[in-house]
Amino acid sequence: MNVSSVASAAYNQQTSAGEKTSTVSYDNFLKLLMTQMRNQDPTDPMKSTEYMAQLATFSQVEQTVKSNEKLDALLSSFALSQADSVIGRTISSADGTISGKVESVMITSDGAVAKLSNGDRVLLGPGIVIS
Repeated sequence: MNVSSVASAAYNQQTSAGEKTSTVSYDNFLKLLMTQMRNQDPTDPMKSTEYMAQLATFSQVEQTVKSNEKLDALLSSFALSQADSVIGRTISSADGTISGKVESVMITSDGAVAKLSNGDRVLLGPGIVIS
């Protein structure tokens, strides 16, 4: 039994039980590894070096996910700092078509969006003039 069929079986078991996850946790990975070990061909068992390679790969992926989470937190912190510095100030777009006093700032997936006193919304970024 190969890894993809074991993973597929484990995913089907999870989704049928109503437990839907978008990422594989360390516990889920160990469950998959144990299932793979139990269902391997006894005449052609997997080598221990292959197990170690899988564990090392999972460890690298886990570290990358943690790094991405920390980078997301850092970017959110920067966006909040930027938002705090413009509230109550007057901003205008690079072309001068939109300007006004900033009443509030929302953090979106695109970045910080300033809500002006006249109801306009402006994405804070390059070209915005703050006075």
